[in-house]
Amino acid sequence: MLTIKDLHASVDGKQILKGINLSVKTGEVHAIMGPNGSGKSTLAAVLTGRDNYKVESGTVLFNGENLLEMTPEERSWKGVFLGFQYPVEIPGVSNVNFMKAALNEHRKQRGLEPLSASEFLKVMKEKMAFVEMDSSFSSRGVNVGFSGGEKKRNEIFQMAMLEPTLAILDETDSGLDVDALRIVGTGVTRLKTPQNATIVITHYQRLLDYIVPDFIHVLYDGRIVKTAGKELALEIEKRGYDWLIS
Repeated sequence: MLTIKDLHASVDGKQILKGINLSVKTGEVHAIMGPNGSGKSTLAAVLTGRDNYKVESGTVLFNGENLLEMTPEERSWKGVFLGFQYPVEIPGVSNVNFMKAALNEHRKQRGLEPLSASEFLKVMKEKMAFVEMDSSFSSRGVNVGFSGGEKKRNEIFQMAMLEPTLAILDETDSGLDVDALRIVGTGVTRLKTPQNATIVITHYQRLLDYIVPDFIHVLYDGRIVKTAGKELALEIEKRGYDWLIS
């Protein structure tokens, strides 16, 4: 599905990614861990097309197509989803209107008819149950007045509605209490299928109790320095990162 080869990228003239190599297949969950400043969020930004990040060299293929040549909108239409570390607020736009417009635009790009109002509301109700969201959230402005946990749950709800092929979750566990962590983690796991894949960026092992990875990659100074199975997260929890990068 996703093949990254020797990816170098910079922001504001400073090189952040220094040769990333990564392969993600359908049905897999990959966790990317590492200390602050290692390049984790930069990788997510580059894969989803943030325009202030410059790709210096390397290739990224998504289902055989050059991902780096696509606009952020095209990447979304192709099935790439980003869960933000800090979800933005959109005053004046309700969740229901935002989600209906986004979903029907995706359907249009895939040659499908838009959902009717009744069809959309039925799907929306089903997906809100995934993350235990009350129906009152549908009429509220996107993330406006939401707590940190509610914003993250709203993003997983959006993910459930759009059904992406590749979900990239950038520190989805940031700022979550125990209950919100369980809801978000369980929701992501329920959305896993043999046809999609997930990249989870996190500092902590606790999220991986709910979203169990097939592979864990440690990113340090712009490079992947260690890849192993889920047991690596427990080792990092006990010993930190120094033993991997010394």
